[in-house]
Amino acid sequence: MIRMNRQAILHIPKSNYAFPIAPRVLRIRLRTAKGDIDKVRLVIGNQYRWNTRGEYPMEKFGSDGMFDYYQCEHRCEDPRLGYYFLIQKGEEELIYTENGFLEPGSVDIDHDRIGFVHFQFPFINEIDIHQKPSWVNETVFYQIFPERFYNGDHSRDPEEICKWGEKPERHNYFGGDLSGIIQKLPYLAELGVNALYLTPIFEALSNHKYDTIDYTRIDPHFGDESTLVELVQRAHEKGIRIMLDGVFNHCGGCFRQFQDVVAHGEDSPYRDWFRIYSFPVTFDPLNFDGFGTTPFVPSSEAVRAYPPEIRKKFCMPKLNTENPEVREYLLGAVAKWTRTGIDGWRLDVADEVDACFWREFRRTVRGINPDAIIIGENWWNSQPWLRGDQFDGVMNYAVQRSSVLYFAREKIGPKTFEENLTEYLMRYSDQANDSMLNLLDSHDTARFFNDCGGEKGKLKNAAVFQYTYVGMPCTYYGTEIGMTGENDPDCRKTFDWNEANWDKDLFSFYQKLISLRKTRKALQYGTIRFWSTETVFLMERTFEGERLIIAINNTAKPQSCQLPCESGKELLGGEKLGENGELALAPYSSAIVEADR
Repeated sequence: MIRMNRQAILHIPKSNYAFPIAPRVLRIRLRTAKGDIDKVRLVIGNQYRWNTRGEYPMEKFGSDGMFDYYQCEHRCEDPRLGYYFLIQKGEEELIYTENGFLEPGSVDIDHDRIGFVHFQFPFINEIDIHQKPSWVNETVFYQIFPERFYNGDHSRDPEEICKWGEKPERHNYFGGDLSGIIQKLPYLAELGVNALYLTPIFEALSNHKYDTIDYTRIDPHFGDESTLVELVQRAHEKGIRIMLDGVFNHCGGCFRQFQDVVAHGEDSPYRDWFRIYSFPVTFDPLNFDGFGTTPFVPSSEAVRAYPPEIRKKFCMPKLNTENPEVREYLLGAVAKWTRTGIDGWRLDVADEVDACFWREFRRTVRGINPDAIIIGENWWNSQPWLRGDQFDGVMNYAVQRSSVLYFAREKIGPKTFEENLTEYLMRYSDQANDSMLNLLDSHDTARFFNDCGGEKGKLKNAAVFQYTYVGMPCTYYGTEIGMTGENDPDCRKTFDWNEANWDKDLFSFYQKLISLRKTRKALQYGTIRFWSTETVFLMERTFEGERLIIAINNTAKPQSCQLPCESGKELLGGEKLGENGELALAPYSSAIVEADR
């Protein structure tokens, strides 16, 4: 008899393997070796009254490259829960508990409580449940780099300004501002998005504004507090929410408090606001922690070649957020801007800031706006930040990287892509997955169209996936009209407002996807399942009788596949469903099929 692979079996209470989604509802997951187990059952009940326990089958959610994942949703009257797993492979059956594996019959579960063999979820406290904002499932984000979107107020232009449309450099300016965004709200409403993510708008020296000089002041080239208030109000009138970008890991070299330390060294009252190794502060070499490395070393030869005075301006010292004065200053600014009516924050370099600060940040923001969203810029596994006490979600760079590999570069196939997605979904709770900011590109990456080598079908396929997957889709400004660009600074071009240069077919395609996302409950709230073939990516979203099947052919050849339905309506207006659920897909094309009930 081939025995089951016990080493691969894993469950962790009070984690992404066991978490409440409501006061009386618990999501429970179990990991096993891929293709190893025949059946898993959950035995669960009140841990003080075992005779109340019940036995429930666990559904296999999916697989990644190494493991299978089972899960179930348990609804209970009493939230003081104990549970264990019955795992079966052929004739072999094991009881899996917090104390390891037991043979059936080796312990009297009803009476032998020596060692408390079961897993425990001692109580579902409502305050501990991750409360995501009420609106995330219905939200379509659009990311704007304000300096490059539209120049709406020339009276605020920087002294040296380039002609709109010229080549972007790391340190040149074009005059985009908040008034420009206000003036282009009708365009955004026509596109259909209902939330904007703005990169930083607070006073800073650079065009990107990630080097904050004053956290309490809007950059004067962008506008002032009244301009932001007007933007929020006008956007809300059109049903569009506003999320600001907060940079609390580091500040700019011209930050007043840092300049005081530069001037007065150890005698400065702000000496402990930063992480400085010795005094006086030096810039060649730098003797303080900054963005990116410790101590800060500019990331490019071009920056290292700058004269010392320029390097002083563009260094980005790391803030000591453990200092109570720093926390008071930063959170005071956060409270000020949250009170303007904004709908949330995206947090730069969020994984380098201490968790105590983020917990206080969440209390501050949610105390003013209980429905505000908090998104971290974390590029890697972010499970520690997504337990409901810090962030709601993160920028989903894990999915973005896999999307580049599958759709743009064709380095992996649909099966591997599906396995990657399964692993990512199992990292987090349902609430965190719903709150992910799903992007294809951003101000920190090459534009996705560039990675596609100009093949529009690949971009369309990726967009279909992005707008039908779990989480909040976010389009980087200009992608919808076919803008291109390599990595920074080329990905930060000015928006091309000459409609003669737009890809109108692509724009209409995005409008259709956005409309589907905003009107189809299955795409907002539906369960997700995969069953890709070797050549076609297949995904299903289901909610209250509505069943949508997404099929994507990301190859240069026609492909066909059998859908798990006999008939249905194709919603993109392209491919037609044949008899008995057979679907033919042209090269680099997609279909969204509404299966007949």
